[in-house]
Amino acid sequence: MPESTKAERGFIEPPRADNPRGKIRKVGVELELSGVTPEQMADAVTGVVGGEVKRTSPFESIVTNTELGDFRIELDADVLKNRGYQKRLEEMGIDIGEGEVRDNLEQVISRIAGLVVPLELVGPPVPWTELARLDAIRRQLHEAGARGTHSSPFYAFGLHLNIEASSLAAADILAVLRAFLLRYEWLMKVEDVDFSRRITPYVQPYPENYVAHVLDPEYRPNRRQLIDDFLGFTPTRNRPLDLLPLLAHIDRDRVMAAPVEKELIKPRPAWHYRLPNCLIDESGWSLAVPWNHWMSVEQLAHSPDELEAECRRYLETPGGVKRWLAGLLQRFWS
Repeated sequence: MPESTKAERGFIEPPRADNPRGKIRKVGVELELSGVTPEQMADAVTGVVGGEVKRTSPFESIVTNTELGDFRIELDADVLKNRGYQKRLEEMGIDIGEGEVRDNLEQVISRIAGLVVPLELVGPPVPWTELARLDAIRRQLHEAGARGTHSSPFYAFGLHLNIEASSLAAADILAVLRAFLLRYEWLMKVEDVDFSRRITPYVQPYPENYVAHVLDPEYRPNRRQLIDDFLGFTPTRNRPLDLLPLLAHIDRDRVMAAPVEKELIKPRPAWHYRLPNCLIDESGWSLAVPWNHWMSVEQLAHSPDELEAECRRYLETPGGVKRWLAGLLQRFWS
């Protein structure tokens, strides 16, 4: 099992640095946090990469024309961002309309919601070689007093990495998925995933029968079978590694025809890794820590002999045969 990586090592280079088109792979970073205002978050962005701030509502701002692309700053609650609360008030006979009354109410709602609903900084996809610049924004937020996962039992805050896939071939997707499933318990340990996040529906582990199905060395699906099996075993985005954006990029119609969270799926050729805590207020933590942990997954995925050996060992451990048989029976009856 790999050792825990440290921020001081910097950002480890992927075993495959380029995407299928020969361009440097990109990464999108999402940070959930509190303790700072949207204005302070915007200042952190513009202080590192420039840009212009456009506030679309008390719940959402956009920093445009930066050196890396557009950044979104928002309260992570759709009912606020789309003003769904206003419809609820109208249903009760309260019409606040537009103007000063609504503006003042939204300012109050924004401050109250910020106590339990995270502010989210959503960065654009950037070349992985630019991650140090995103980390400079993280450092500015840390210095401004941003708070992360461990600062309150109510804060199930996370860090999401949207890591562009190096290949869309079925065998390569399967290798990364297998490596993640094998490294899952290690990742939970080294990331020290907070209890508040473990009990949420967002990062629930994959069911054992799907794990056994995928780790079976005889399992060699094409892309269509890989998608169908995922949708058959675990049709949800509420996993620590959310495959639905990637699978929807490959075959949008197939994914959207399944009973999945269609309105929340944004097709893109990327792994949506959402397991890590956001430890933005803790010294010694940086974006390099979760990135380097993910690189342990990719390094295993690109070591085929080691990967196959670990798959076999997993299935041979106590409970492993039971898991394998459950997966085999699922395939037989499907």
